[in-house]
Amino acid sequence: MPPLKPQASYDDFARLDIRIGKVVEVQPFPRARNPSYKVGVDVGAERTMWSSAQVTNYEPEALLGSLVVCICNLGPKNIAGFTSELLILGSKDAGGKVIVLGPRSEVAIGESIF
Repeated sequence: MPPLKPQASYDDFARLDIRIGKVVEVQPFPRARNPSYKVGVDVGAERTMWSSAQVTNYEPEALLGSLVVCICNLGPKNIAGFTSELLILGSKDAGGKVIVLGPRSEVAIGESIF
């Protein structure tokens, strides 16, 4: 278990645009150093944002249509020539597989996390 990180202020948290998104497209990403997909996410901002996501333990069909929690304003990051615009949140299970975080109930696409 990693140690706790240094304390952040509420203002630090409030600057993050964390919201519910819906996975609308999943593409292979063979150029990525670590096994990854290019994942298109509808975040309710009238456009699809893209992420490089190391979630290949899921079949693409299992991700399509799923609701995810993501951070939309970390800024673009170039990953193997691909612009990743948002971060899909996840955690590892006991076996080391990435588990994508999502709501337990139906929530509107674009809804803010607080």
